[in-house]
Amino acid sequence: MKPIDPRLLRRATAARGYLLVSGLIGLLQIACILVFSWAVAQCVAGALMQHLTWGESLRLVGLAAVAQGLRALLAYAWNVSSEVAAATVKAQLREQMAQKFAALGPAWLSSRSAPQLTTVYGRGLDALDGYFSKFLPQLVLTAISVPVFLVVLWREDLPSAITVGITLPLIPVFMILIGWYTQRVQNSEWEASRTLSGHFVDVVTGLSTLKVFGRQWHQRDVISAVTDRYRQRTMRVLGISFMSGFVLELASTLAVALVAVSIGTRLIGGGIDLYTGLFVLLIAPEAFSPLRLVGSHYHAATEGISAADDALSVLDEPEPEPGAATHPTPSLRWATDDVTMASAEPTSSLRLDDVRVTRGDVELQPVSLRAEAGQLTVVSGPSGAGKSSVFAALLGFAPATGAVSWQAGRIDLARDAPLRANIAWAGQQSDLFPGTIATNVALGVDPDEPADPEQVRRCLRLAGAGRLDPDQMIDPIGGGISGGQAQRVCIARAYYRAFSRDCRIVLLDEPTSAVDEQTERDMIAGMHTVARDGRVVIAISHRPRVIAAADARVCVAAQPASPAGGLGDAGADDSSTTDDQRSGVVA
Repeated sequence: MKPIDPRLLRRATAARGYLLVSGLIGLLQIACILVFSWAVAQCVAGALMQHLTWGESLRLVGLAAVAQGLRALLAYAWNVSSEVAAATVKAQLREQMAQKFAALGPAWLSSRSAPQLTTVYGRGLDALDGYFSKFLPQLVLTAISVPVFLVVLWREDLPSAITVGITLPLIPVFMILIGWYTQRVQNSEWEASRTLSGHFVDVVTGLSTLKVFGRQWHQRDVISAVTDRYRQRTMRVLGISFMSGFVLELASTLAVALVAVSIGTRLIGGGIDLYTGLFVLLIAPEAFSPLRLVGSHYHAATEGISAADDALSVLDEPEPEPGAATHPTPSLRWATDDVTMASAEPTSSLRLDDVRVTRGDVELQPVSLRAEAGQLTVVSGPSGAGKSSVFAALLGFAPATGAVSWQAGRIDLARDAPLRANIAWAGQQSDLFPGTIATNVALGVDPDEPADPEQVRRCLRLAGAGRLDPDQMIDPIGGGISGGQAQRVCIARAYYRAFSRDCRIVLLDEPTSAVDEQTERDMIAGMHTVARDGRVVIAISHRPRVIAAADARVCVAAQPASPAGGLGDAGADDSSTTDDQRSGVVA
């Protein structure tokens, strides 16, 4: 990543205004430095040469004190603005990354390391604090101050300006040479940090499985070894930072010493007056200081630069375009030519005709089924047959071809853009977030409105979780409730979405896989209640009780599709509503 990446300025609009504020504060600080140097030089030279009275000397001292005090206030304002800018930019980048994750979909996310993306989203973007609070302000100040100081030196003392102009480029040369090596080491350290974070998250996630098989102590040794390598890389980066700081300090000190020796020699020979010599001596270190600090702060910002580069790479990922033949996540779109969402007639139905899902490089066998509104349709079949893949295609999470009919409307999955707003869905994984059960049930419906207490309780009852207290807290890792309760909270979330947004299709993936028999009966009754409300309810299940309670059953078998087009025993007739529909499905 470049010191100022155009992508960062384009993505984070707060960075643009911050650069302008930094430039304005930098100009005011330069003015304070010049006023302070002029006042001190005039006061000292006038006092020694006896050209000034006590009153004039005190006025010059007061002016110097005011300039220095104003410079301190400007430095404080600079720090505050940098912290505000860093917080604003991080919030903007996180919001854009969250939107990007949603736009790219689970298919893209599944091909990336979730712990590493989490590291970039969290700790990585937090490292931008050093970039915005130290490096970027100093870079802006350097770009403004160095030319100004060179012009001032040239007007006051040409030999000193020539000396500074010749020695000044040595610092950028050292910065570049050291910076290349530092960036390479820092990238290695950042990669080790992402690896360590990802491995640690994976171990914590699978700790129960590791304990079952007695492998937890082996992972302790692995984490210890990875941590030790991370420690070594971190110490190497710190060593390089200290060494580079010493080199830059030495270079600037020797350059200022050359100016001082030149001024001292000419003062003895009468080639320069005392005021000019003092003024130039006060200005010369300020000309080198910004470049030296840029090099020092660069090392504090390298981790943020690497993390920002990863974040910007995610934001630059091309999004799927509607209408493209290679659309990665085609999905369901409601037909509105001769049906409206207000119609919830018992005869309305959802039909899939030859829906063929693609998973990676494998194209699954076509699936056809029909689900009537007002009925509970259960999709069963062996594991790996592709049942969840059909749900993923309807939700726009997996590429697919084929057609979906909603009442008289017809949708082409290969052509039409995803529109998941009319589907309520609960998957196999129970994803909960810190907060109350009520906020988890109402998650994603309307963030600006509080959850409806009565609706939350109703949805919990329908999901077989009526005994749960909606005000019960859930900790950051989903603790406080059991796995079966967490699953039912997610199902209640799907019901809450269906009722609040009038979603006419409800998809449930293995809704009763982690519950007892009595709870399963309650959940089945709840699914029937939701269906009788005029909705298409489709559940994937291996449980015999759920299959037996279905109004319509679809058996997904791991066998090639029939030549007739994939509707096996039930045929391809649109009016077919038999209890046991069979679809030619996937291996």
